[in-house]
Amino acid sequence: MDTIVYPGTFDPVTNGHVDVIERGARLCDQLVVGVAAISYKTPIWSLSERVAMVRDATRHLANVEVEGFDDLLVHFMHRHGARFMLRGLRPVSDFDYEVQFAWANRHLDPAVDIVYLMSSQDHFFVSSTLIKQIYEGGGDIRDLVPQAVADRIVAGLSRARGGQHD
Repeated sequence: MDTIVYPGTFDPVTNGHVDVIERGARLCDQLVVGVAAISYKTPIWSLSERVAMVRDATRHLANVEVEGFDDLLVHFMHRHGARFMLRGLRPVSDFDYEVQFAWANRHLDPAVDIVYLMSSQDHFFVSSTLIKQIYEGGGDIRDLVPQAVADRIVAGLSRARGGQHD
């Protein structure tokens, strides 16, 4: 496979994301991480901040490119000449959403196929939402996010929560 796109919001990027990126990068010549603008949500970090954090977390991977996008995923894939997208799956919790996501994208472009990688056992419980919940409850999230961006994630969560947990 020449190019695979791994889309997500990465608000914030987690060790689980990086694990999927590292493993996915072995499957292709180029892995493009597409950071979605997500206008229907209220992200903690801006698109440019999320792109920068994913770039810093994946800097060690020569065949990984990170780019933000604010249109349909299939349009982003077309711009990169990609027919395949990569998705990570955690046990059971992601399956219903991923089926809907796959069917919607196949409806928009029947040539799109999805490659799923099961999350590593060490990261199967980690999600961006869980990171926010743990932090909000006063927990330490530094071992769940990439070390390269841990300070920025903690600062962003603190800023979003009005300066608590500094």
